[in-house]
Amino acid sequence: MAISNNKKNISMALQGGGAHGAFTWGILDKLLEDGRLNINGLCATSAGAFNATILTYGRLKGGNEGAREALHNFWLAVSETGHHPNEVPTPIDNFLLYWNMSIFDSLSHIISPYQFNPMNNNALKDILTKQVDFDELTKAKTTNLFISATNVRTGKVKVFNTKEISPEVVLASSCLPNLYQAVKVDDEYYWDGGYTGNPAIFPLFYHGDTTDVVIVHINPMVRSKLPTHSNEIMNRLNEITFNSSLLHEFRAIAFVKKMFNEGWLKDEFKSKLRDVHIHSIRADQALQDFNATSKYDTHWHFLTNLRDLGRVEAKIWLEDHFDSIGKKSTVDLHKDFLDDSNDGIAQT
Repeated sequence: MAISNNKKNISMALQGGGAHGAFTWGILDKLLEDGRLNINGLCATSAGAFNATILTYGRLKGGNEGAREALHNFWLAVSETGHHPNEVPTPIDNFLLYWNMSIFDSLSHIISPYQFNPMNNNALKDILTKQVDFDELTKAKTTNLFISATNVRTGKVKVFNTKEISPEVVLASSCLPNLYQAVKVDDEYYWDGGYTGNPAIFPLFYHGDTTDVVIVHINPMVRSKLPTHSNEIMNRLNEITFNSSLLHEFRAIAFVKKMFNEGWLKDEFKSKLRDVHIHSIRADQALQDFNATSKYDTHWHFLTNLRDLGRVEAKIWLEDHFDSIGKKSTVDLHKDFLDDSNDGIAQT
């Protein structure tokens, strides 16, 4: 494909979701390979924070191809911590993963990570520090990087910018409190950012200079099947919980867009606000058959399958919406994400 030198600028918001972050890897891989978009801002949480950090550093060292290679190497290293790359999980392996995670989930309500992992070992920290020079990363000027974590003491979202990113910040953003000890950054302790911002996208409006934001979903917004088994219920509860903060931001964005579109703003105030184009690459269909347990599956075969699904979704999205970048939103926030019948904005 012949790539134009006139790239379109976008910012991206990357959700978290454990091993399902490999789906986002595939989306990023396809966009980087395509080359027509320049990602100049990234906000991310949890698994999204790993993807965003690795992409930013990889691109700093080697452009788009460097970022693609870095993402591949990161996810391969994640898989190799517990599996041989050529190992293909059998149905028995999948059953054992489900069984072990069910047992662990039950025990985690009785035994805390301060008890079952007193040394606070975390293989992801070793992978990060081996693959990313954080001193160089904090000086990166090609990408505005924002990573969210939840302050344990205040319950508020904390957004770290490029200059503040460290291994501890990335680990804090992905710290599920039933799995890992709270991560200390400076004088505060943090848990997974998904509780308060999955991801927090407001920094892209305040500090970014692009008009287009692409949200990459991992947690399905909509499921057609009613969950009836206990694991299905817990999975859906987690999805709703980790999507709720994003929906709150969508409601605020919709309100600002309504003010722009319907002339609510006086001319002297318009310059203080910026209308943005919102785009979305969703996981509702691609990940609908994967349960919560699969978020802990790091077999290389499984991760690359998710990557390939992500590449397909990105290809479809580019074909359908590339021409709209820089011109208009490709999602209707009210219709696609908000329930108008209960939405005060729509009734105003």
